[in-house]
Amino acid sequence: MSRSAITLKSRKEIASRANFRCEYCLLSERVSYFSFHIEHIRSIKHGGNNKLENLAYCCPDCNFYKGTDIGTFVGSELNLVRFFNPRIDIWQEHFEIQDAKIDGKSEIGIATVQIFKFNEIDRLIFRKQLVELGLYP
Repeated sequence: MSRSAITLKSRKEIASRANFRCEYCLLSERVSYFSFHIEHIRSIKHGGNNKLENLAYCCPDCNFYKGTDIGTFVGSELNLVRFFNPRIDIWQEHFEIQDAKIDGKSEIGIATVQIFKFNEIDRLIFRKQLVELGLYP
């Protein structure tokens, strides 16, 4: 999505609402080298829109891995599970952090951790450093 599609006013409102943190992995924008994105929770491709309730503040890693996906299959079941939605879900009900590793506590959490690659080695090492510095979450 191009930045021009979202007004500066809306971008500021979305960032402020998220407390300038990725609404998925909780990384603070102030410790990121890269600017955060405004992400469609339900992608345009799947009928989403540019209304504030469908937009999330997102680090580049989470946005890259999510892409236009809206869910995935979990376990051996042929059960499609949607991703975490920061507008309707409570983060602590779906995830827990142990030693900087983010684990899913629900099917939604597991699906999100799996596709967003929260615990990819580089992300995990960076998060451990931030925890040691008192900068995460």
